[in-house]
Amino acid sequence: MTAREAVQPPYLRIEQLKKQFGTFSALKDISLEIFPGEFVCFLGPSGCGKTTLLRAIAGLDIQTSGRIFQADREISDLPASQRDFGIVFQSYALFPNLNVSANVGYGLVSRGLPRREIATRVDELLKLVGLPDSGLKYPAQLSGGMQQRVALARALALSPGLLLLDEPLSALDARVRAYLRIEIRRLHERLGVTTIMVTHDQEEALTMADRIVVMNEGVIEQVGTPLEVYRQPASAFVADFVGTTNFLPAVVLRPGVARFGSVDLECDIDIQPGPGNDVTLAIRPEDVVVRNVVAGATNSFAVRVADIEFLGSFCRVQLAHDGDKTMVLADFSINVVRDLGVVVGMELLVSLPPERIRVFPAAARQP
Repeated sequence: MTAREAVQPPYLRIEQLKKQFGTFSALKDISLEIFPGEFVCFLGPSGCGKTTLLRAIAGLDIQTSGRIFQADREISDLPASQRDFGIVFQSYALFPNLNVSANVGYGLVSRGLPRREIATRVDELLKLVGLPDSGLKYPAQLSGGMQQRVALARALALSPGLLLLDEPLSALDARVRAYLRIEIRRLHERLGVTTIMVTHDQEEALTMADRIVVMNEGVIEQVGTPLEVYRQPASAFVADFVGTTNFLPAVVLRPGVARFGSVDLECDIDIQPGPGNDVTLAIRPEDVVVRNVVAGATNSFAVRVADIEFLGSFCRVQLAHDGDKTMVLADFSINVVRDLGVVVGMELLVSLPPERIRVFPAAARQP
């Protein structure tokens, strides 16, 4: 339990939510709590149910069964117009015939607020998103990143208790995405509004979220901080989807030891398979150790460099083990590659730290 969870009740509570489209189950018994001021990312591949869950929270697509509470108020069956949220879509959905100020103030006009109050609020919001001089421009005169910031300002205009972001950065180029990730996170820290963002981009989730909800085929695979999800994946799916992972076939020899090829590896086996049972060992490429490894050290074994892929600040190296029967990916820094003179065909001694190995059932092996 985090400090936030220990001192305050959840702002948004989802209980046993299900969503059917004919015979297809898009959401299967989803339960989740989100706390005041959190930035939570729904992360998963296309079709996993993350956008369906967001739309159910917004009232844009009512769930088949289950309940949703916002600030202790049940909103399960309320139309979107009666729920307290602002939303930013992937497509921005700006009115092309209205200038930026009119787009941002659209909801305020609908509420019948005085013109002077609307103008003041719009000016504040445009300054907040870094567009103080763009009020008289039209959407077509703005870049994609600027349009997204206008959409964000419009979503914040009515000071919603909940901000929903539906893949807001996916239509932008890489540099603009990286910039807006930082800006949205800073904005969230300033405003403190509870925020949910849907994304299929693991980098966005890892860099922006307080907690990540990893989804797959209509269920939640894991909820945790970015570090927890990355370092302690609850399933082989999470380990494979978030980051890059080696999946090594192994057999349990005895408690705490599994055999991978011809090597006996110490690891924390907590899934209770008996000796002789197949398991899958998972380890991140950056956790493969090559410096200062001595023969006979724990979890050390010989490999041959089969391939080297240069990726800028590091190299991804394919290491052949047991006569090319299996390959282990390792990420070596440029300094390691230079200092050790790593080249294709070279023999190396590597080790896999026991505390970095995750153990999953054999059926969880990834291709």
